[in-house]
Amino acid sequence: ASAKIADKTLAQVEQQLLELVKNEVQVTRLASELMSSPAITIRSDVSCKDANRTMTRYNINALLVWKERPDHPDGYITRQVIQKIAYHKLDHLPVTEYMSPDLSAIAPDADLQEIEDKIIAGKQRILPVIGKNKLLGVITRTDLLNYLVQHKNGKLGTPNALSPNGIYAKKRDLNNFIIERLDHKVIKLIELIGRTGAELGVETYVVGGFVRDLLLYRENDDIDIVVEGDGIDFAKRFSAGLNGRCNTHKKFGTAVIILPDGFKIDVASARLEYYKFPAALPTVEMSSIKLDLFRRDFTINTLAICLSPQRFGTLIDFFGAQRDLKDKTIRIIHNLSFVEDPTRVFRAIKFANRFDFTIGRLTSSLIKNAVKLDFFKNLSGLRVFSELKQILEEENPIPAIDTMVTYGLDRVIHHELRLDAAIFRQLEAARKVLAWHDLLFVDATYLRWSVYFMILMKRSPHRVAQEIASKLKFSPTHRKLILKDRHKADQRLDLLEKSLPMKNSDLHAMLSTFKTELLLYMMATASDECTQKAISHYYTQLRDVKVVIRGRDLLNLGITPGPAFRKIIQAVLNERLDGEISNFKEEMAFVQKEISKNKGID
Repeated sequence: ASAKIADKTLAQVEQQLLELVKNEVQVTRLASELMSSPAITIRSDVSCKDANRTMTRYNINALLVWKERPDHPDGYITRQVIQKIAYHKLDHLPVTEYMSPDLSAIAPDADLQEIEDKIIAGKQRILPVIGKNKLLGVITRTDLLNYLVQHKNGKLGTPNALSPNGIYAKKRDLNNFIIERLDHKVIKLIELIGRTGAELGVETYVVGGFVRDLLLYRENDDIDIVVEGDGIDFAKRFSAGLNGRCNTHKKFGTAVIILPDGFKIDVASARLEYYKFPAALPTVEMSSIKLDLFRRDFTINTLAICLSPQRFGTLIDFFGAQRDLKDKTIRIIHNLSFVEDPTRVFRAIKFANRFDFTIGRLTSSLIKNAVKLDFFKNLSGLRVFSELKQILEEENPIPAIDTMVTYGLDRVIHHELRLDAAIFRQLEAARKVLAWHDLLFVDATYLRWSVYFMILMKRSPHRVAQEIASKLKFSPTHRKLILKDRHKADQRLDLLEKSLPMKNSDLHAMLSTFKTELLLYMMATASDECTQKAISHYYTQLRDVKVVIRGRDLLNLGITPGPAFRKIIQAVLNERLDGEISNFKEEMAFVQKEISKNKGID
């Protein structure tokens, strides 16, 4: 069709057409799109008290009840009924005594009108969706009302941060963005993941940090895949097709695919988690992508991209993550998030620091509540240490450490930990030292976090440092580094500052026993620039100086093996360090001179 419109610009006509389409074209929602899956059900012989616990665990208000087959519910019971039963002290009775037996079901391809008729006209609180003789999911009255209200207001997809029920995803085609931003090999890999999932009859999604960083224009090669179905079976099939390896963890329904070139892909079955008490490790159950994303920590980590061929590149956003990325805000998904897992407090600070985001007002208030009520007391030291180490591994962890102090999280590490202005000056010095070190392009790896951690404990008594190491469950290696070796480094630094200037050989003798972490710690905490330069000189110019002469050369000169070998090698090294000799010929001449001078070395 075509039309001629006078007195309007192209932009005005386009805007008017879009508004007309939005107002006039009604989207027909199918039951399969509105339903929550999997459906939570209980047996008819379960007590009303246990049914109430189940509703609380999954944050739902109605439960399907079955007698013989879970896929064929016989009725339902609501939270309102359960609460009245409890009021009358009858909650020890089975739910079958008080459930509503009048239950209609609906097919997955049922349209919105049929759903309305069943729920509103039929006054049915919860509507099971059954297809191919199987319970696929449920639609609740809240689901329907939320959809109708949001659709009427033109806000379909606006998140409800209180529950996964009633949340409809905002969707966006990212195909062009994927082509623009991702490496060709990565695109081919995720396309193959989607095709493999389709062949196995399961939906696959790339989720979490990979998607978040894609939208933030940040590099991230950590591919996390969620499978709506058996993730372990998918991982085994996919890895076998590429001659890779697959490590599985059946308890959590997860697997790691290791491709022939060493590239790793994390795979998980879509799952939900619930916590039996505050700070407990979660109990895991199979679920859907919606509920899998609902269990995550912050909205910005809840984005998913569908990889199935028919919907490849479709961004799915249930919780307003795109809005929070745009607003540069860290927000939790539900208000009990820090109660269930207090380690999320550390992660909130880490992400805020990494992306230069702010922590949302409600989220900030709930962090203060978690600290005030000390939800951290039940956390294992290993979990606290893991989160703290991740913060200290960041490029610049100092703002995050400052935020931790602001919230009082330093007291979670130890109530006597002293993080004053002097400590922050040394942390800033450490940041500059580590930046200098990393620019050297030295191949040797080092524990970046440990340099900052040693500074954090520098002004605390040795007893406090020991208690922190015990609380955080340090390994023997880490305990030795942080406690014993750090103490030696402090003593040697004090001696070095009093002894400068000195010959290269003396500087080497003072510093050669210290690991990279301790040398960087000493540079950061040195009281003057002269000492810093001396350690820097040792690290860049003297540390790797070696002698060319070998034991067989000494044997040929008639030197008896034993302490004499070590003594002469050290003497040669000192001469090299001090610039007196520079090659094998000069080393041999020096040794012969020493033999002649000492009339033989025993």
